[in-house]
Amino acid sequence: MAKDQQVMGSTTDELVELDKRHFIHPTSSPKAAAEEGPGIIFSEGNGIYVNNMEGEAYIDGMSMLWNVNVGHGQKELADAASEQMMKMAYSSAFKGFSNEPAIKLAEKLASMAPGDLNSVFFTSGGSESNDTAFKLSRFYWELKGQPNKKKIIGTKAGYHGVTQASQSATGIPATHTFAGSNIKGFFHATPHLTNCELGDTTDPDYEHSIRALIEQEGADTISAVVMEPVQGAGGVNMPPEGYIEAVRKLCDEFNILFIADEVICGFGRTGKMFGVENWNVIPDMMCMAKGITSGYSQLGGVMISDKIREYIIGYENVMSHGFTYSGHPTACAVALKNIEIIERENLVSHVKDMEDELRKGLAYLEEKHDTVRNCRTLGLLAAFELYNPDTGETFDSSLQAAASVVNACFDRKLILRNIGDYKVAIAPPFVITQEEIKKMINIIDESITAFENTL
Repeated sequence: MAKDQQVMGSTTDELVELDKRHFIHPTSSPKAAAEEGPGIIFSEGNGIYVNNMEGEAYIDGMSMLWNVNVGHGQKELADAASEQMMKMAYSSAFKGFSNEPAIKLAEKLASMAPGDLNSVFFTSGGSESNDTAFKLSRFYWELKGQPNKKKIIGTKAGYHGVTQASQSATGIPATHTFAGSNIKGFFHATPHLTNCELGDTTDPDYEHSIRALIEQEGADTISAVVMEPVQGAGGVNMPPEGYIEAVRKLCDEFNILFIADEVICGFGRTGKMFGVENWNVIPDMMCMAKGITSGYSQLGGVMISDKIREYIIGYENVMSHGFTYSGHPTACAVALKNIEIIERENLVSHVKDMEDELRKGLAYLEEKHDTVRNCRTLGLLAAFELYNPDTGETFDSSLQAAASVVNACFDRKLILRNIGDYKVAIAPPFVITQEEIKKMINIIDESITAFENTL
């Protein structure tokens, strides 16, 4: 096929071959993708549903990548992008240049964010947002005359992205072994050790806590602690009561910045506009992306507290950090319309209502299936785990229990995500209804039964 030949209107088989030859897929097996081709080629979407090339509809039980919050096919978002593109699709924000959508979005975010998070540095996505937060935290301490405060503490199973710094902050070992990506100055504590973070040195896990790491490395070398309010890709792990508050208090005690990674939790996913609001905690920086545009355009940002902004705006030289698409006018216009839809349709409140329905559905699965345990839900962010009822332990990894259930769901036209060998994540679009949740639970029920029948 000639390189300039048009492929629009191609058959599924033709697209599969083109994909196998030319498309290197992220977070996938390159060998499997090259040999087998894509598992599905999406053609369109509407609400909680997405269609393949043959027009078969699937329930998008993961909002694709936890990000299509307002659902697929929102014409208002397409119109907002088109209108802005016709006026001015792109403009730079370097050298103090600006544009109306970026300014209005910055003001809107300041009005929504908790506490004194009143300024934003725009990025193109979550990895860039976390990377930016790490740089700005170090920059802040340099401006305050404490240049040795450079180290970043994350948590095991925390996920923060795939730039070199955000990947180093991620507490998932596989990300560190890829291409020698792990860099110095990043540490990983065991999460959810509330007693330890409150100062209980007699706790048997104390040496693995954030507090112990601070004492070991020295608070005068620590720039920031970063964490997701609810760990997403690491397992949809909910913090125990008092934990987020304890970490905030710990950071204040040792004069360390607290960075909340709200890339998944932000913009309503947990039943609050931002995840930290479930615990009434105000971070020093708040990283965002995904739900800010519901995936309709690439955008991220870092909200910054007034105390940090005060030092940054006093810097007279050029701040040597920025992205080509920082403050992208079209992306910002889409974000403004996306937030308008979330607020106008009371979607955050709806998420809280649907949390009850999803929790009931998962409780039903746990009661019916001896293999299902540890169901948890916050807003429309949920997971369940699969255990061998005979041993009480997780299934042998060779069985790929979670992947088997997810694949069975896919065969029944439901898209979910397995996280490791035994955890299954659920995160549907906010526009889902009670009946659609019941439909989703019924498919999961059938899929778990299918897996159990193979044992």
